[in-house]
Amino acid sequence: MRSPHSKRRRPRINAGTPVWLFDLDNTLHHASHAIFPAINQAMTQYIIDALQVDRDQANLLRTGYTQRYGAALLGLTRHHPVDPHDFLKVVHTFPDLRAMLRAERGLARLIAALPGRKIVLTNAPEAYALAVLEELHIERLFERVIAIEHMRDRRGWRAKPDPTMLRRAMREAHVKLADAILVEDTRGHLKRYRRLGIRTVWITGHLPTPAGVDGIRALRPGTGRPHYVDRNIRSLKSLRSGTRSGRLKRRQTCSRLTGMTRQ
Repeated sequence: MRSPHSKRRRPRINAGTPVWLFDLDNTLHHASHAIFPAINQAMTQYIIDALQVDRDQANLLRTGYTQRYGAALLGLTRHHPVDPHDFLKVVHTFPDLRAMLRAERGLARLIAALPGRKIVLTNAPEAYALAVLEELHIERLFERVIAIEHMRDRRGWRAKPDPTMLRRAMREAHVKLADAILVEDTRGHLKRYRRLGIRTVWITGHLPTPAGVDGIRALRPGTGRPHYVDRNIRSLKSLRSGTRSGRLKRRQTCSRLTGMTRQ
């Protein structure tokens, strides 16, 4: 399968066309069901084996680096002699990926119905992201996948929510920040990128409750919307219904999104 990030004809840019930036895990599929627990366990074991530490210390490193840098990989490569490519491959390889996946019914139809361009923006590695999209039968709906390998620059590895990385990635994809709509389950990423002028959608239907990933308590859907979130939804079906109703126009002077499509 050809990588959506590989070189292809430059997309036609129409002023005001929405560009959807979809996170992958817990956005396009329910990663908390089986995949996140497996990734966390594999990361912890990798750290134990590579750094010769006990399980408690390995868990502290994994969660601490994720919170500090946006991805455990960044902390491991900055502070320890860890091979980043080997790490990504080992902790994101699942022989029975299909059985582990859970997603919304009619996912392909829901995504295809959204107007504009679609891009996957994920801190996961490319091979894993492509495998997930293929198993979900939605790979053809995205013009490219921007994975963690593509976020690197001359200074090293980067990941969401790094603003420099996002600006560069959007330039390379010929996306104006004012046209971008980030659909994401991680509030910290939404908060950072809202400052760049990107519109933000917080999807909460796949979040574990009452505790979030790694024990961080998550807001229950419907209990409030942070000021940096233009809209919060439980499912992609809700996103489509909001688009049809015209409630998602481009943010002008109001503080929240009233619509995702251009008039």
